Amino acid sequence: MKFSCEKSELLSAVNITSHAAAARSAVPSLEGFLIEAGTDVVITGYDLKTGIRSTIRADVSEPGSVVINAKLFGDIIRKLPEDVVYISVNEKYMVHIRCALSEFDIMGISSEEYPDLPTVDYQNSVYMKEKDIKAMIGETNFAVSDNEARPIHTGALFEVDNDILTVVAVDGFRLALRRERVAKTEVGKISFVVPGSALSEVERIAGDSDELVKITLGTKHVMFTLGSNMLISRRLEGEFLNYRNSIPQTSKYSIEADRRSLISGIERVSLIISDKFKSPVRCVFGDKVLKLSTATTLGKANDECEVSGDGEGLEIGFNNRYLLEALRVAPADNLRLQLSTSVSPCVIVPADGSKNFIYMILPVRLKANEN
Repeated sequence: MKFSCEKSELLSAVNITSHAAAARSAVPSLEGFLIEAGTDVVITGYDLKTGIRSTIRADVSEPGSVVINAKLFGDIIRKLPEDVVYISVNEKYMVHIRCALSEFDIMGISSEEYPDLPTVDYQNSVYMKEKDIKAMIGETNFAVSDNEARPIHTGALFEVDNDILTVVAVDGFRLALRRERVAKTEVGKISFVVPGSALSEVERIAGDSDELVKITLGTKHVMFTLGSNMLISRRLEGEFLNYRNSIPQTSKYSIEADRRSLISGIERVSLIISDKFKSPVRCVFGDKVLKLSTATTLGKANDECEVSGDGEGLEIGFNNRYLLEALRVAPADNLRLQLSTSVSPCVIVPADGSKNFIYMILPVRLKANEN
């Protein structure tokens, strides 16, 4: 195998595929990149759960393939000068890398030892703009569960219905939901669950353009095609939470607030909260004011935010991190907080009445002596 390509293109492909290569594996080839040179050069990373394949333009003089340790190869490419990279492999799988005055010889292994990526037996396809799928993942994936006791909730639910894609993530303490219209779809109604780890990679690969991402659904796998990059992940099987029944449809109080003001106030009172000194944020919803307070062994903190509406002194506690994570990603400047009692969830929606996102956070019980 022998080819040459620009360092910048090679490095981009390495960075994209590196997260799919296994850090440690009983199968040595899984710790490597599969590099295939044909018409173009294709680099693949695969850890038996998620596979990422990136195609780059290259001048291929001898077709072939080899597996190279992903960490070592990545470290080498990152340190090379900005120039054309020349790579060749001999019959003993010795890989020669040359760029300007830099040269390396490292051992590779046969590509026959690299496992095949799963074949996605085509069922349906959905197309979304790159910027939309990137935003939807980024604004929900924080609520994906890391509790392996309920594997289905370690992923996000994708639902397509009437040309609307809904993405939902839940972890038992909160819920995040985003909706956007699809760019194109070949189906009327489908649903599937994608692991949160795979979605993090899709978000990382996706840009902020209007280019279309093709989401191909198979029986056991799902494939995301983003330009010259492709990601394949297994689907999660099981019964996902019936989120529609979990979100309160009515509320006693409706409070509107500026998102940035809420974030600033919560961040300030959170300064005395840490992993070692934990405490909920006490929220008291009054007439046009939200009073925030917390107390730990480090001390006490109080703050206020101007709001619209009257909560009649409703007092409710929240995990500060859960509140902040939802507020930071909410794609609107003005929010509506829907509340009923001190033990019922807080539902956060756009103040303008649109339905493109919903965040729900369960309260934390407050102790009577906490101020």
